[in-house]
Order: sequence, then C-alpha cells, then structure tokens
Amino acid sequence: MTLDAALRLDLQKRGGHKYDHGHLLVIAGAPGQGGAARLAARAGLRIGAGLVTLAPPASAMAEHAGRPDALMRSPVDGAPDLRAALSARRIAAIAIGPGCGVDRATALLPAVLDSALPCLLDADALTALAAARLPLRANIVLTPHRGEFARLFPDFAALPDRQAAVQAARRMGAVVLLKGPETAIADPDGTLRIHDGRDAPWLATAGSGDVLSGLIAGLLARGIAPLDAAWAAAHIHAAAARRFGPGLIADDLVEQIPAILRETA
Repeated sequence: MTLDAALRLDLQKRGGHKYDHGHLLVIAGAPGQGGAARLAARAGLRIGAGLVTLAPPASAMAEHAGRPDALMRSPVDGAPDLRAALSARRIAAIAIGPGCGVDRATALLPAVLDSALPCLLDADALTALAAARLPLRANIVLTPHRGEFARLFPDFAALPDRQAAVQAARRMGAVVLLKGPETAIADPDGTLRIHDGRDAPWLATAGSGDVLSGLIAGLLARGIAPLDAAWAAAHIHAAAARRFGPGLIADDLVEQIPAILRETA
C-alpha cells in the first residue's frame, strides 16, 4: 500500500512560521545513553518539525553539545522540570523512551501523559508503561517490537501481528505500531494499515527504531493525525533504507529523509 495523495500533500511544508510546524520535545536519558534520543531528535527535524528540543538530565547536557546546531537542548531532571518546560516552550508533541532509561521513563511518564499532547512512546517508556498501566488516549502512538509487545499484552502475544495490533489498540485507546518485517499499525477504532518492509532488511540495525520514533513524533508535532503519522513514518523509514541499501547504519537513515520527501511530493 502506498501513501494516498492527501497524506503526501500533508508531508510537504507550505509556508508559515516555525511554530506552525510544531515544537517537538524529545526526552533523553542519563550520561552515556544519549545516542538513541539524538537519532530520534534528528529524525524529527528532518521530517519537518519546526523546532526540536532535546531534554536530558542536567548531568548529561555536555554530551549533547555537538551537532546538529539546529537542535535545541534544555535540561529536565524530574517531573516538575518537565511540566515547566511543557508550559513555557510551546511544545506540540513529546517523544519518550529512546535511550531514556526505565527509571527515568517511569518518573516522567505520568507528566507526559497528563499533558494531553500527542505523544510517541517507545523502548524504555513501553517498559515503564507495562509496569504502571497508566491510562492512554487516542493521540498517543506506541511502537513496540514483539518482545515489548509481549510484556505489554501477554494475552495477545500469540496472535498474528495484524490481529494483535488491532486488539492492543482497542484495549489501550491509542495507536499501536507493531514492528516487524510486516509492520501492523492499528487505531482504537479498529482501522488497520500494513507496511511490508521485507524488501528493506537493512533496517535490522541498532538505532533504526529510534529514527522511526523521531519520524512519527515529528509528524505528530506537525499536526498529522496519529494513525497517518505512524503510517507515513513507516513508509519513509523503509524507503530510506531501500535508498541507501547495504552497509546502512541508523545515522544514514536520517540523511536519506530529504530525498524521500522530494520523491514523495
């Protein structure tokens, strides 16, 4: 299945102020764990979010001081700092999980969910969610791989991917993107979209999922509906891998995004 004309049009920028294209906040983790969040933040910038702020704890700020220069940084040490940042910085969407650390994700996740903003939950945030069982909403996207899915939904773990994604989305009241060679994406109403990525085996590399998280979160910040954001991101993610081909590492995916957007126009 290819992207429809309306969604392809939505992916293109058409004027406006940077805040019209959304401000994405990417929550990062402790010192030495920042690579995943930086990949997500860079992908958010490349997919067109007007601004992206990386939010590590103060102790990790130094490791995020390099490129890209367009990426903003703001320390967030706990839930009070996060709530202050959300109220002061005109945030449009939040990504939490990549490289965050389970303890930090557990501490910050309630404030993230209380914000009512569109959110992307991946990696450590999914582990925290599996333990806390906090209520979700329709503007949240979960992106588990099969192992994370089994921790979140042990009673659905044996189901085929398509059925598992639909059942999980209905239960959580959120969009669920179940990663795999054939990615299943479902919303709470039971709508299902499938992206077949079996022709992009180079995606099986460290950090690939963090780039996907940043793509989805960047599109959420731009105001694209959660199901469409997940669907478009899966399409662009695989197209970037196919375009680069053998030898791909996650950083290469980010650099392919502009060309994919031009080809999608």
